[in-house]
Amino acid sequence: MNTTDRFLAQTHTVENQPQALEDYNLFAEDQALQEAVKREGAAWAEQELLRFGAECGLPERIALGFAANANKPQLVTHDRFGHRIDQIEFHPSYHQLMDIAISEGLHASPWANPKPGAHVARAAKYYLHTQVEAAHGCPITMTFAAIPALQHQPDLLAKFGPKIMAPDYDGRNVPDTMKHGMTIGMAMTEKQGGSDVRSNTTKAYAIGAEGSGQAYELVGHKWFVSAPMCDAFLVLAQTDKGLSCFLLPRWRPDGSKNALHIQQLKNKMGNVANASSECELRGAFAWMVGEEGRGVRTIIEMVAMTRYDCMIGSSSGMRQATVQAVHHARHRSAFGATLVDQPLMQNVLADLALESEAAMTLTMRMARAMDQQDNEHERLLARIATPIGKYWICKRTPNHAYEAMEAIGGMGVMENTIMPRLFRESPVNAIWEGSGNVQCLDILRAIQKEPDVLEAYFNELHRAAGTDKRFDAFVTKLKADFSNTPKDQWQYQARYFADHMALALQGALLLQHAPAYIADAFCAARLSAHTSANYGCLPTGLDHRAILSRTL
Repeated sequence: MNTTDRFLAQTHTVENQPQALEDYNLFAEDQALQEAVKREGAAWAEQELLRFGAECGLPERIALGFAANANKPQLVTHDRFGHRIDQIEFHPSYHQLMDIAISEGLHASPWANPKPGAHVARAAKYYLHTQVEAAHGCPITMTFAAIPALQHQPDLLAKFGPKIMAPDYDGRNVPDTMKHGMTIGMAMTEKQGGSDVRSNTTKAYAIGAEGSGQAYELVGHKWFVSAPMCDAFLVLAQTDKGLSCFLLPRWRPDGSKNALHIQQLKNKMGNVANASSECELRGAFAWMVGEEGRGVRTIIEMVAMTRYDCMIGSSSGMRQATVQAVHHARHRSAFGATLVDQPLMQNVLADLALESEAAMTLTMRMARAMDQQDNEHERLLARIATPIGKYWICKRTPNHAYEAMEAIGGMGVMENTIMPRLFRESPVNAIWEGSGNVQCLDILRAIQKEPDVLEAYFNELHRAAGTDKRFDAFVTKLKADFSNTPKDQWQYQARYFADHMALALQGALLLQHAPAYIADAFCAARLSAHTSANYGCLPTGLDHRAILSRTL
């Protein structure tokens, strides 16, 4: 082949394609998060977050997320000799991500080292970590959330708490007596009930004495056991006095395998790196946690924390989708101009950035409320604003992920990019730990059981009163809607209330803490008559360039 022929065989060069978004510091590039960490009480963690943010942006760290999702966990029910082992086999990348999360304290730092701002620092670090890979966060969250539930049973907390809070990950399928650290899962849901756990049929039979802290054997079926490779599980089962909570170890105290038999792993559309399962309890050993017949009251402490972590995870997904879209638009040209310089794309990207910052701001405000539960306003606010935030942020995430994919274009649906994973992960938090309807009903339940929570909510909004006429009008109407809607119609209107409560709270926080151009854009796009269900419909006159510059 002569020189001319060889030249003709070179059909193209690769150009006008962005480089992969890596080798960047996720914390240093997130101005809004840096401000939130300082504002909400964890300025002391800034250097640690800068170090961790740089690690999260390393190519090899990002590669762990891809590998963990490309290699699904596999169930091995029996060994080659026929012994029942119920082993979950993971790709090494999954174990590396778990080890990072636990060694960084994402599973327990506010309990292991309580101090002002501990929840804020942990939330910020979790927000960075789950941008790399979110699915393995399930056992991390449940381990974190188990401590408040176990506080109802001090003897069990004393026995297992140190290992649960230890910064040591051990993924082996061996008794916890052979480990320095433990992870905790959850088994509440049954086929016939779903969120209606009071319809559970799993039975608990006392081995000897009955009551709190005593040993039982559990018989029944669990439709969803989250993270079945954990070392122990909080489980709901019926006794003669009603639904009760139990701690079920994976191995019995004598070192023999407990009778928790994994039937199958769930074949999920998302959350792929995490194992979720269906299990039979065939006389499984467990200890009762808390008061007999008050299992929901006991485990609700855990559920409240897992719902809060859903806010962190969904906010994190929004952030990663936004920066991927903005990065692409800054390095891709079409129709004679860089995408980020084209007005319509600027509108879409600014709107995505606005949603992301509003979600993170509300999430970090709730972290401060978690840190200050000895303050009555903060306690009441956390009670009502956690289901508000879980409902709204998690529900906004799927369309946000899709819009970011569309901004990227054809490459956004390629499996060798992070976008399909973000999209598949996006509905999970909205459905798990109580779907949207369950959160709305919980808001109403909180108001009915403790009316002061609604007063605390409006007191929180009042802190931004008088700063924007659109916000003031929005809040005035919301108050009127509560007053004018007959209480027997509140459940029918529960989503309307939840939507507007979330928007008002996000608006109040942005008006107090965000730059004026962010708060102005939010009020114009979310609290005024100029609203749209679609992203990219921001009104004119907003400083979209400043919004995008703040994003990345």
